[in-house]
Amino acid sequence: MVLNSQDAKTLAKSLRVLKSGGKLISISGPPDPAFGEQIRSPWFVTPIMRFLSSKIRREARRRNVCFSFLFMKANGRQLREITRLIESGVIRPVVDRVFPFESTNDAMAYVERGRAKGKVVVKVR
Repeated sequence: MVLNSQDAKTLAKSLRVLKSGGKLISISGPPDPAFGEQIRSPWFVTPIMRFLSSKIRREARRRNVCFSFLFMKANGRQLREITRLIESGVIRPVVDRVFPFESTNDAMAYVERGRAKGKVVVKVR
């Protein structure tokens, strides 16, 4: 299984690492028709989602892999629990580099190079 949170290029690469029968879940798009049905989108939105995801769905079928889109939404209770786990040391986020806000463009360029070995943080304060 692959959970993709990156761009379309990484999404396409993710298909290639999965074995037949694998599952690719993307939280960064493109939304698929099943998502349109799940949110009860207006009649004209689901065909748009079908079109937007057609290429990746077709490639997934060709490789015998399941593709789906997962919409992430904030949940206060879950976020408090994650905070508690981080503060207690149960979860230890891996931070590769921290950039000051003024260097946001440098941080984005660093991420795009694909060499980060953890999270890249932009410090606001």
